[in-house]
Amino acid sequence: MSSMDDAGKLVLRLTLGILILMHGIAKLLNGIGPIEGMLVARGMPAFFAWGAYIGEVLAPLLLIIGIYTRAAAAIVAFNMIVAIALAHSAELFQLSKTGGWTLELQGMFLFSAVAIVLLGAGRYSVAGKTGVLN
Repeated sequence: MSSMDDAGKLVLRLTLGILILMHGIAKLLNGIGPIEGMLVARGMPAFFAWGAYIGEVLAPLLLIIGIYTRAAAAIVAFNMIVAIALAHSAELFQLSKTGGWTLELQGMFLFSAVAIVLLGAGRYSVAGKTGVLN
């Protein structure tokens, strides 16, 4: 593998990590009340909403620094599946006014996370190529 592959993995990790973290920061500032409401409306416990902090704060921070990268990316992917199911399921097969998929952003987050699960951290990470601390 070339250093360009590792640089590409770094760009992918940083992009996904930073963009998801922005959503987490918004939840830290504004709370998770809307998520609690969606969960309760579907018969689930409100405390499950606290998982948003794991998927949108903790996991992105791990991605950014490159520790437990594959696990962090899997958490982000799961978080996106839950977000799509809870908040965006009605838009799953819709196109935007400009012809793009209505869920382009959510899809990009989901499949970028899946790519990181498959690719790993790359050597430009705190934990090295494996992304796992020994």
